[in-house]
Amino acid sequence: MALNNPAFNNPAFQDPRAVNSYPGGSQAANIGTRTQTAATQQAAVDAAAQAQLEGMYAAPAAGAVETDRMTVEDTVWKTMGLFAILVVTAAVGWVWTMSTVTVDNPTPNLAPWLIGGLGGFVLALVVIFTSRKTIRPPLIFAYAAFQGLFVGGISAYFEFLFEGIVLQASLATLSVVGVTLALFASGKVRASKRATKIFMIAMIGYLVFSLVNLVLMWTGAPIAGGAFGLLSAEGPFGIPWGVIIGVFVVIMGAYSLVLDFDLIQQGVRNGAPRKFGWLGGFGIMVTVVWLYVEILRILAIARN
Repeated sequence: MALNNPAFNNPAFQDPRAVNSYPGGSQAANIGTRTQTAATQQAAVDAAAQAQLEGMYAAPAAGAVETDRMTVEDTVWKTMGLFAILVVTAAVGWVWTMSTVTVDNPTPNLAPWLIGGLGGFVLALVVIFTSRKTIRPPLIFAYAAFQGLFVGGISAYFEFLFEGIVLQASLATLSVVGVTLALFASGKVRASKRATKIFMIAMIGYLVFSLVNLVLMWTGAPIAGGAFGLLSAEGPFGIPWGVIIGVFVVIMGAYSLVLDFDLIQQGVRNGAPRKFGWLGGFGIMVTVVWLYVEILRILAIARN
């Protein structure tokens, strides 16, 4: 599918025949069938081979390290590693942001927010456009570090304005990710072509609206409304439009996670090399950070 997280726009996650293009891919795709057939034939003529076969089935299954192929478990560990980097640099960004706040100068330092956001954006583009040829984990590590600065900086700034908002946004984000993962693991939620098309139409519409809103805010147009532009404007029943739109954005973020999980499973089924687990973790991080920032903005608009 082309309509998904751009981090997963790689044949490894989409084309079941892509395994044949990997080093040793065609052999790895068929090794299980050949081994089972050979063992069955040998067991029919040799009792010793039968005992050996039973021992093989009793042994632990080969993992990502032994097969050098992508697995869900290995991708989970890689994703956790990337988020560990993000948390560490987020702490640095938080302290850096608040370092300029004094009694005489109660203004947070915006440098971590800007440096992290710009650096993360550039690195995300580099990772996405180079991943079709090769996977470079150091670039993904650097992206996680810059995203940490961005998340730490923006979180500290919003916490300075609205005390307790970061804890609320963090719990809400973890709740959305946890519920989405549980529903996906249970098989109750799956990606479909029709839902993905609707998701992409909604996403494109939201991006266009966000750009228009940003331009209106920069130009100081009267129609822009409050601190968040049109999102701050009062909607039905006195509820700000930002809160109403934000609910749909969170739903889009949850479905984006479903797409990410689905494509990771597809990569495993396609026999993608183990290093593609880093790309899977990168894609999940892109979605989760976007989801967290959107929830942070929804809470800020509601409290403002």
